[in-house]
Amino acid sequence: MPRPFVILACLVAPLLLALSSHTLAADGLITVQSPHSVETTADNLEAVLDAKGMTVFTRIDHALGAREAGLDLRPTEVVIFGNPKVGTPLMQCTQSVAIDLPQKALIWQDAEGQVWVGYNDPQYLKERHDIEGCDEVVGKIEKALGALVGAAVE
Repeated sequence: MPRPFVILACLVAPLLLALSSHTLAADGLITVQSPHSVETTADNLEAVLDAKGMTVFTRIDHALGAREAGLDLRPTEVVIFGNPKVGTPLMQCTQSVAIDLPQKALIWQDAEGQVWVGYNDPQYLKERHDIEGCDEVVGKIEKALGALVGAAVE
């Protein structure tokens, strides 16, 4: 086997492995597959958030809004949630991050019928808002979001 091919294979294999567990569908969006319907996944997420003492501010059913406007849209919901004990320290680091808070989870069904949960990658928010000196806060949020979404798709 030619040496350049081996080097290329060693570089590409880890990337493909990483993309198989989480897909970055858009800049800063972490997506996770759900084996459940959009409604069940959103219900599960709300239950997990409630159990963890988080506030669910609202749940938006975009497909319902589309139907009411005479349009078609596959199941698509957004759950908006947060906790001042988690969000405030991040805003204390850089107030502009407040535009991206409270947290949001997008739950949708794609054209093939697969359900996904997407949420803002805290590392992306760190870059977007040039947050410095708050790696511990960002890390805690990153871990919490992963656990919340993970529990919702079990």
